[in-house]
Amino acid sequence: MSETPDPADGLHGNGAYERLLAEIRNGQLLPGDRLRETELAERLGVSRTPVREAIRQLEADGLVAHLPRIGASVRRLDYAEVMELYEMRAVLEGTAARLAARAASDIELEELAAIDGDLANATDGAEAFRLNRMFHAALLDAAKNRFLHRSMTALQKALMILGPTTLAESDRLEAAKEEHAVVLAAIRARDGAAAEARMRAHIEASQRARLRTLRTVHGIETE
Repeated sequence: MSETPDPADGLHGNGAYERLLAEIRNGQLLPGDRLRETELAERLGVSRTPVREAIRQLEADGLVAHLPRIGASVRRLDYAEVMELYEMRAVLEGTAARLAARAASDIELEELAAIDGDLANATDGAEAFRLNRMFHAALLDAAKNRFLHRSMTALQKALMILGPTTLAESDRLEAAKEEHAVVLAAIRARDGAAAEARMRAHIEASQRARLRTLRTVHGIETE
């Protein structure tokens, strides 16, 4: 027997997706966690219909997989997939930095500098994470390439599976601040080649920090 649609589901369908997406991003839902429709519907305060649609959308995003005898679960990434994600991130964000050096307006450069200044003064990991996301989003906007923007949006969703930011580690946070500063300096100098190279170096440093976390916390084999 099919479930009777709830008239309010139209109001909550996208909200259920956004809520589950945020929980994956924040580490509340971890790789391997099962997504049971009934439990999620009760917790989110909606019927099973919007939950089912949210799970389907997360599956289309590559964040959820259906496992035999288990059902829908948050995906686990193996070592090769982690490496491939960061390789593509270096390519896309490096390109964004190069394009921003050419296309960013003075106002956009001022905004990047303001965000970078706030990040330089951040001491809390959660605040640093928020400002870091703002910096990368503003840089992507400054690149002024819609196709690049779409590609990065898809990649960023896949990166959510990796869990909380590595900026929670004080050493990584301080290094990231310095890396952002040199990327921004190259963009303000309108040096596209240098901006791309420095952004790639920034992403590669983030990749090394992520691999250390995966090896020590999650026991993923990285060699």
